[in-house]
Amino acid sequence: MAITQAPTAKGKEAARGLRKAAAREERKVEAKTGKDFKKGEKRFEERAKSSDGKSAGSKQKS
Repeated sequence: MAITQAPTAKGKEAARGLRKAAAREERKVEAKTGKDFKKGEKRFEERAKSSDGKSAGSKQKS
């Protein structure tokens, strides 16, 4: 849920905290691995690949 979509002030605060925690964790992992995570569409494709190496998009096309 996006911060702006949270119906209550408490929900907005929780969403901000979650977003900050995720960013902190991402920076920690990037520093540990020595390379940046892929962003946006590239990251989606990377995460969507299954064990057979095919992306979700290529599976839907066939």
